[in-house]
Amino acid sequence: MVGATTENPSFQVNAALLSRCRVVVLEALSTDDLKLLVQRALVDAERGVGGDGVEFESDALDTLVQLASGDARKVYNLLELVVANAVSSGALKVDAAAVQRVSQRKVLLYDKSGEEHFNVISALHKSLRESDADAAVYWLARMLEAGEDPNYIARRLVRFASEDIGLADPRALRQTLDAWDAYQRLGSPEGDLALAQATVYLAVAPKSNAVYKAFGAARKTIAERPADPVPKAIRNAPTRLMKNIGYGAGYVYAHDTEEGVGGLDCLPEALQGTVFYQPTDRGIEKRIGDRLAEIKQQRQRARRDR
Repeated sequence: MVGATTENPSFQVNAALLSRCRVVVLEALSTDDLKLLVQRALVDAERGVGGDGVEFESDALDTLVQLASGDARKVYNLLELVVANAVSSGALKVDAAAVQRVSQRKVLLYDKSGEEHFNVISALHKSLRESDADAAVYWLARMLEAGEDPNYIARRLVRFASEDIGLADPRALRQTLDAWDAYQRLGSPEGDLALAQATVYLAVAPKSNAVYKAFGAARKTIAERPADPVPKAIRNAPTRLMKNIGYGAGYVYAHDTEEGVGGLDCLPEALQGTVFYQPTDRGIEKRIGDRLAEIKQQRQRARRDR
């Protein structure tokens, strides 16, 4: 049995069947491979277009294979269209401009719901994380040219601003939201430039996933532990009964202190001393780390003075 699929077999083929098959991956053809196929078709009068008398200039041949994105079927289909157009117009010598006019638009390998969709968005995300502005702009343009929904891209950029930059540059989140808003107001193609601006900003910004890790650690703690009680000192006490049983006892109003902290333990008793957020030394987060260290010392002094 021989089967073929344009999708990733890991996702689309039954696992029991897949385990009993040898998987052969067919990669995209090189431009040299495609050029050889086109040259054969141009001289083959029986199975190709050699009988139509159409001559391709070298730049036309290069343009044709570039537009096919490694797909022989696409290059043959485009060749037939170009030749048919040349024959009908009487211009039997084809240049690059003629190929572009017929093709209208490059055929990019991209399926908005398939594997290549996730491959390309992964490439954009990882290029941003690597601070490679050139690659990030390339993958952004690749997605837009292939017809991806710009709102989907904007949403991913916003996510990246929080997940991979965070407080190393808090302005990154504002940049991405502004870019999304600009696109909503302008649409394509003018709004695409706002997405490109945000993409470059994210690429060159200092990176930190400290907030992402802190939130994940906090959620993991919540999932693995019982619901630890709120410390009585920071509970609200709107009634006499609540006050009598200790709600709000020992609470210090931070604004009334000289240094602005009361030295309270605000985590549940079983978690006191736990550190979820550990800032990096990159970008603004370095200053945040210094500020947290300063606050820690102030809280320790406040506890001693109580």
